[in-house]
Amino acid sequence: MERTNWWKNAVIYEIYSRSFQDSNGDGIGDLQGIIRRLDYLQKLGIDAIWLTPVYRSPQDDNGYDISDYQDIDPMFGSMEDMEELIREAGKRNIRVIMDLVLNHSSDEHPWFLEAKKSRTHPYHDYYVWRDGEEGTPPNEMRAAFGGSAWEWVPEVKQYYFHQFSVKQPDLNWENPALRQEIYRMIRWWMEKGVGGFRLDVIDQIAKEPDRRITANGPRLHEFIREMSRETFQKGDLVTVGEAWGADPGIARRFSSPDGSELSMVFQFGHMVLDQKPGGEKWDLAPLDFVQLKKVLGKWQKELYGSGWNSLFWNNHDLPRIVSRWGNDGIYREKSAKMLATVLYGMQGTPYIYQGEELGMTNASYEIWDYRDIELLNLYKERLEKGYPEEEVMRSIHAKGRDNARTPMQWSDGPQAGFTSGEPWIKVNPNYTTVNAEAALADPDSVFYYYQKLIALRKQYDIFRDGQYEAVLEDHGQIFAYIRRTAEHRLFVLANFSDSEAEYELPAELFEGTCLIGNDSHLRTNVLNPYQAMMYYR
Repeated sequence: MERTNWWKNAVIYEIYSRSFQDSNGDGIGDLQGIIRRLDYLQKLGIDAIWLTPVYRSPQDDNGYDISDYQDIDPMFGSMEDMEELIREAGKRNIRVIMDLVLNHSSDEHPWFLEAKKSRTHPYHDYYVWRDGEEGTPPNEMRAAFGGSAWEWVPEVKQYYFHQFSVKQPDLNWENPALRQEIYRMIRWWMEKGVGGFRLDVIDQIAKEPDRRITANGPRLHEFIREMSRETFQKGDLVTVGEAWGADPGIARRFSSPDGSELSMVFQFGHMVLDQKPGGEKWDLAPLDFVQLKKVLGKWQKELYGSGWNSLFWNNHDLPRIVSRWGNDGIYREKSAKMLATVLYGMQGTPYIYQGEELGMTNASYEIWDYRDIELLNLYKERLEKGYPEEEVMRSIHAKGRDNARTPMQWSDGPQAGFTSGEPWIKVNPNYTTVNAEAALADPDSVFYYYQKLIALRKQYDIFRDGQYEAVLEDHGQIFAYIRRTAEHRLFVLANFSDSEAEYELPAELFEGTCLIGNDSHLRTNVLNPYQAMMYYR
C-alpha cells in the first residue's frame, strides 16, 4: 500500500471513550455513542479520531490495563460496534486511531495468569521478573502511581516489575516471542481498517530495571524499527508515540522522514513549565511564559525538515488548557481562541481533546467525587507526609487528570446530554452555559473558530511547509512568530495575558490578508487581553 503522509495535513480529535457519549443509560460513554456524534465531528472538520482504550480490561487504570487486545470491553459495546464505528467514520472521511498499550498488560491478561504459575512456563518470560526475598524488593525503584515498582508473587517466589499500577505488570520486550505476538495483534487491527495507533508510554518498552533505566533504554529504537517494519509500514497509517522523555534529538529518530519508526511523538517539554524545578507536576509554580515560547520554538526549528511535531495543549492526562494557561472566567472564549491561534499556526499535526473546541474548563470537586487512581494515591501519600489538605487539593484542582475526564458537555439538559443515567464521574456544573448545543447556535463560538482554523490549515500549504521564526521572543505577554516559504509568509500575533500588551513591530508584518482573529477592535502597537490574529501574504 502506498504511504501518503496524509497526517501532515490532518487534524486529529481525541475521544476519552468513557466520557464522550453514553448510548444506553449506564453512565459510561460507549462506541454507539461515538457513532451517534460522528456528524458533529465531521462538521468540525477533523480527519481522524483517536480513541482511548476500548479493549477488554478490568479498568484499574481506565482501560490502560488491557486483558485482551483483540476484544472490546462490554462497557463500550462489542466488536461489531467497533467495526461499525470504523465503517461509519470512513463514510465521513474520518479515520479511527486505536490507543495501544504495549509497555504493560493487565495482571488479568491470560499471559500473566499463566506466567504466575511457573518459572518454566513459556509466558513467564513475557514479563519482567527478578529473584529476591519476600519483603526485600530487588531495588528501590518506585512506581509512577506510588509505592514500590516491584510486587512479590509467592507462587514463583519472584518479584515482577510494574512502572504504573500493581495491576499493570511490565511486558518483557527482550523476548522475541512476545514481540511477534504483539505484531500479529497489530496487523489484525490493521486488517480491521484502523487508520493508525497512538502508542502509550512507548519510550519505556526497553526498560532495564537493574540499571534503573525506564525511558529511552538502549534497545528502544531497535524495537521500534522492528515493529514498524513488521506492521506499520504495511499500511498508510499515522503512528504517534507518547514519549515524556524525548528531546528533539530523540524525536528526530522516532519521526525520521524515512518512515522507519513512527510518524511523530507526543513530547511534553512545554507541559512541565508550571511546576517547581526538580519537583513533580503537583508542585505548582507560575508558568514561565518566555520559556514556553523558547521550548515550542526550539521544537519547531529542530524538527524542521528532519522530523515531525505533534501540536497539543490538552489530552486525557492533562488539565484543561483554558483553565491552566488561559482564563476560564470572563475571557474564557477569547483566551480559548487565542490558545488555538498560537498552536494552529505552527508546523505539525494538531490534536484536539474532546471539549477543547467548546472551551471546556477544569472542575473543582471534593476528593470523593474524583475517580483517577493517580490522583487518589497522591492525596493519600501527601496527607501521610504531612502536607496541608488545602495545598493538596489546590494541586489536584490545578493538575488532576480527572479535569479532562468529566463528561462531554453536549447540552444544558440533564447530565449535559451525556447520559440518561448516573454518569461514572460527575458532570462539570458549568454545562448549563458551556455546551455543544449553545456553541453550534452561536456563530462567534469557540467551536466555529476551531472549525475555521482547521479549514485554513487545509487551504494554505504554509501551515505544513513554512519555516518557523520567533518574534518578540523575550516579551513577557506576547507570543508572536512568522512561518515562511519561498513565496509566502504567515504572521501570528497573540496576547497571552489578561491585560493590554504594548509592542513595536514593522508595519509590513500586517500586510496581506487577516486570515482569522478573535477581536475586531484593532489598535496600533497595542493588543487587548487575549487578542490573537493571523496575517498571510
